[in-house]
Amino acid sequence: MQNSPSTVARPYPELTWIALIVGWIIGCIIAVSIGYAALILGFSIEGSELAAILGFGILRGMLRRKSIIENNIVQTIASGVNGASSGMMFSVPAIFLLGFGDRFDPVILTFGCIAGAFLGIAFIIPLRKHMIDYERLTYPGGVAVATILKSPGAGVRKAVILLAAALLSAAVHYTTLKTGVSDWNLGALIGMPDYMNGIWYLSLMTIGVGFIAGRGGIAFIIGGFVAYWFLSPMLSAMGAFPVDAAGETINQPGPLRLLLYRPFGIGMLIGGAIMGVILASPLIVSAIKSMQKAAKVETGISADEMPIKLLYFAVGGAAILLCIMAATSAESVGIGRGIAMALLGTLWIWMAGIILSEAIGRTNWSPLSGMTLVGITLLIVLTQAMGMERNDSIIAALMVGAAMCVAMSQATDLMLDLKTGYLVGATPRMQQIGQFAGAWLGPIVVIVVIFVLNESYGLGSDKLPAPQAQALASTIDGIMGGDVPTQKYAAGAVMGGILSAMMGGLGITVGLGFYLPFNIVLTYSLGTLGRELSDRIKGKTWSEEVGIPIAAGLIVGEALVGVGDALSIVLKS
Repeated sequence: MQNSPSTVARPYPELTWIALIVGWIIGCIIAVSIGYAALILGFSIEGSELAAILGFGILRGMLRRKSIIENNIVQTIASGVNGASSGMMFSVPAIFLLGFGDRFDPVILTFGCIAGAFLGIAFIIPLRKHMIDYERLTYPGGVAVATILKSPGAGVRKAVILLAAALLSAAVHYTTLKTGVSDWNLGALIGMPDYMNGIWYLSLMTIGVGFIAGRGGIAFIIGGFVAYWFLSPMLSAMGAFPVDAAGETINQPGPLRLLLYRPFGIGMLIGGAIMGVILASPLIVSAIKSMQKAAKVETGISADEMPIKLLYFAVGGAAILLCIMAATSAESVGIGRGIAMALLGTLWIWMAGIILSEAIGRTNWSPLSGMTLVGITLLIVLTQAMGMERNDSIIAALMVGAAMCVAMSQATDLMLDLKTGYLVGATPRMQQIGQFAGAWLGPIVVIVVIFVLNESYGLGSDKLPAPQAQALASTIDGIMGGDVPTQKYAAGAVMGGILSAMMGGLGITVGLGFYLPFNIVLTYSLGTLGRELSDRIKGKTWSEEVGIPIAAGLIVGEALVGVGDALSIVLKS
């Protein structure tokens, strides 16, 4: 009988202490870099490819280790660490934006997010065999990482290119920080009207993100250009610019954004996220069938998988930690309400994690923000039904919601990594252990970064807009009866829902273009244009072999300098 790729015994090293340590180091670098970029741009990029490239640079280039499956474990551990970045960067900043930054315990939140990470991993492991071995879901992101791992020589070369680009990006960003020059007003030089906002953000990181996203970022660019280069000129031509209380016309890009485009963009984010959940609803049936079929497969006794009893222990222990976090998140919660919130959170993690894993396996698109929004809304409804005080209800819901978001992120990330492992002949059990080994570190790193950046620059500022967290905070404010521009949110939500119904995620990406300062959108468009030109002129192979490592380096270099500068500001103060 022919053995499957994952069951063939191999003498090559796989889960080693070197892989563990290298994975932790790379994971911290990626979590800081991608998390920092997510606070600026409102979306994160997949970290597994970056981890695989860096892993080759260290394992093969520096340590002369040649095992592909060991590097696969490195990228699994690293992406396990990074799993907290998107989960926490999209949710935790909302606590600060709502004014509760001094009313929650970051230690309790961190332990809760670790518990959420373990729940997400433990819940999804039993479905590996069915989703990957039997249904053969595609998981395009996992296939891309496997392609990198199967070309070790190219991997080392990519790591060198990435390092060179990171040094360049770091030097440029350090210069902008020291000179205080972070924008270039090209529009003023060529005589553009102020309302068209022809200012460019001096950021190689933003160009790098645009290059990696490629055509996937075109909708984001369209959103910004429609706002400032179509709607603003149209308002000018019609004499329809809004006026302030003193009767002065509001036609400058900054005030226009705050009054019109940002609220409309937030509405689009909300509407797009809700529509994403609706579009994912058919996958619920598929996910239930997957669970039913997986239950018939005795994966618990297979040497390929972690023992099922150990997974039960992980689920039980993590659920208890989540319960403790919920009960101690705010003064008025208490044991009973904490248990109820933890049960709801655990149930949502289980269901949403499976749906998201199915969605990303079939389409390479995951409505994570929508699932988080719905989950936190359910928690707020529950706490209000139990008579909790308004502020305590918000704090508790956001803390448990952050743990839920991390859990869902870990579930989808693990399935991508397991698909990669399936293609390169790795042992699923080793990858599962590696994911657990990395998942605990991510929340610790990310919470420190969040506090450092908030102390230095302020979350929600022009430097760190945190658009996804802003949308979440605005939704919560609306639910709780706050003073919000309801009509603009509603109009944006309708538009975002319609666009996402036309194509999954379209409403969210266009909404981000409306929400973010246009200088960021303009610079981002250079990266997208560069990717299109390189694909056409140099070929897609060159873009993947050279262009993407350069872009990844641009992200890492600027992000590390940015976080380092923020840390120095905190230490000096």
